[in-house]
Amino acid sequence: MKREASKILEAALKLPPEARAAIAGSLIDSLDEAVDEDVEAAWAEEIARRVQDLDSGKSKTIPWSKARRLILSREKESSPKEREHYCDG
Repeated sequence: MKREASKILEAALKLPPEARAAIAGSLIDSLDEAVDEDVEAAWAEEIARRVQDLDSGKSKTIPWSKARRLILSREKESSPKEREHYCDG
C-alpha cells in the first residue's frame, strides 16, 4: 500500500463506526463500473418486500450483537463442507 493510502486508512480507522461504514460503502460502490439494471430492479423489489415485512410486523429486527452470535454459532455447528459453501458465496 502506498504511503498516502496508508495515511488515509489510518485516519479513516479513527472515525466512528457509522462514518467508517459509509466510507466503506462508497469505496465498494466506486468499484462497480457497469450497472446491471435487472439486478438493481431485483434488489429494489427485495428491499421493498423486506420493508413491507418489517412495517407489517411479519419480520422482527434483532440487535447486531445477537445476530452475530447466531451466525457464529451456526458456523461452528456446520461441517467443513458447509463452511466451504458459505465462503463460495
